[in-house]
Amino acid sequence: MLNTERPILLIEDNPMDVDLTRRAFKRSEVPNPVEVARDGEEALSFMKKWDNAAPLPVVILLDLKLPKIDGLEVLRQIKNHPHYRMIPVVVFSSSDEERDILSAYQNGTNSYIVKPVDFDRFLEVAQHIDKYWIEINYLPR
Repeated sequence: MLNTERPILLIEDNPMDVDLTRRAFKRSEVPNPVEVARDGEEALSFMKKWDNAAPLPVVILLDLKLPKIDGLEVLRQIKNHPHYRMIPVVVFSSSDEERDILSAYQNGTNSYIVKPVDFDRFLEVAQHIDKYWIEINYLPR
């Protein structure tokens, strides 16, 4: 399966950020479908879907501050899973606090991006995510 056929999993509870991300990917002509989990519990339920042969995401965009189960716990569980630990996880958070960045890397994030507040910058970040994680990066089959 080509990277462009695999979904992007966006784990985000803020409806405005979900909409902004979808619009940025659409405007950037990212071909991948975007699946959304709106809290940590829903995010972890995706592992059951993957167990039942749902396509693995090409990349996971993970907010840290989530209801029910926080983003760091979601990250830990994905990165501790023997089959899903290789899925790239990019923390996509409004926090630029050193402790959050450090915790994310200590728990296995592949990258940490602070969400831009301006749409043009957000669009630029979406294009970089597409270019690197979908077009350039190679994933195991």
